[in-house]
Amino acid sequence: MAQRTFSIIKPDAVRKGYTAAILAEIEKASFRIVSIKKQSISRPQAEGFYAVHKERPFFPGLCDFMSSGPIVLMVLEKEDAIADLRKLMGATNPANAEEGTIRKKFAASISENAIHGSDAEDTAAFEIGYWFAGYELV
Repeated sequence: MAQRTFSIIKPDAVRKGYTAAILAEIEKASFRIVSIKKQSISRPQAEGFYAVHKERPFFPGLCDFMSSGPIVLMVLEKEDAIADLRKLMGATNPANAEEGTIRKKFAASISENAIHGSDAEDTAAFEIGYWFAGYELV
């Protein structure tokens, strides 16, 4: 049965012109793009989205970074979407990412790592609901 996950092409990748190439990797991996939009987000929106990390030392920098330029928000679908997207993205630190993964190809560093993907079903549900209204997911 198809599963949905959430993903963001981060500001570093959008700024460098990697959006189309990353979308091509996602489609080549047989994900169906249920909904997609490009937008800039405010710092308060970033803080709300990453609230689970509020007490972590990287939180302020993460929120600054994510609100620094346009991002591409996506709802993706396929069987085992969450696990498959995480495998396709590669390790958080691109230096440790496997060859052929999105982060190995397009990420510069652990903080500018090109793409975000949900890590579990409950996270995906929260993240999809945070950015997409129900009518956008038909």
